[in-house]
Amino acid sequence: MTIEAVETHDTRGGNVRYLVRDSDGNEYTTFREGIGDEAQRLEGSRVRIEYHENRRGRYTNVYLDKVEPAPAESGGARGPDTDPDEAAWRTAVEAAPWLVGESEPREEVAPEELYEKLKPFKERVAEDIKADEAEES
Repeated sequence: MTIEAVETHDTRGGNVRYLVRDSDGNEYTTFREGIGDEAQRLEGSRVRIEYHENRRGRYTNVYLDKVEPAPAESGGARGPDTDPDEAAWRTAVEAAPWLVGESEPREEVAPEELYEKLKPFKERVAEDIKADEAEES
């Protein structure tokens, strides 16, 4: 998500309430200064958050538990999430039910048979990713 705005409000009890709004209009609240200050520092940036919801009557409060910078977008530097072979294997595993012939297999497929079905698909996906990266460069 992207932090659109961070507002601070003084409470009657003398605390500060941080209201964090994302680019989709969702709002998160925290009373923890460290989290609020980090949200202010990252305002306008892509972030990863953790939150929890608390229902009170007919209202739901959404409390911000953690905010951190989002991992950098792939710009040539390759990490574990941007390796074409890793991405291709994840794609092949997700497609496995359809590659073996059924979206919900009724019986177990032997590991060797599954590998023989997945490996060519994985290689084609990896080649496609690498070709796209070469075009972008």
